[in-house]
Amino acid sequence: MIKIPAKVLIVDDEKDFVQMFSLRLQAEGEKVSTAYSGKEALEVLAHGSIDVVILDIRMPDMDGIDTLKQIKSTYPLVEVILLTGHGSTETAVEGMKLGAFDYLMKPAEFEEIKLKLENARQRKDDQEERIRQAEVRLLLRRSGDL
Repeated sequence: MIKIPAKVLIVDDEKDFVQMFSLRLQAEGEKVSTAYSGKEALEVLAHGSIDVVILDIRMPDMDGIDTLKQIKSTYPLVEVILLTGHGSTETAVEGMKLGAFDYLMKPAEFEEIKLKLENARQRKDDQEERIRQAEVRLLLRRSGDL
């Protein structure tokens, strides 16, 4: 079976982490974009198609929760996986209530990140397919064929 690469946006103010993680995902065949702040992430989303955002919660200026709120209000089908440091699990749970797919504790194992990424991508694909099917049914009803 052919694997279609996920379009992933990594958002974290730790540049070394972003670069290393980006290289690992690219080696797995994913298409990776990067951002080092919430504001930069929103700019990347405005100019390209992204399936999944991996978003650090603790960043200066615009934190991950504020960024998540903006992403979900503007791009509701984009899935978001939150990255949280030790002691901010409550914030990650709050993020899930706001629409994040899931969260990971830093430092996360690469295999765990990969699995959550695959599951988030599948959820996005499933949601898009349900929307397409609903649109087809609506068009059929309007044309009188259903």
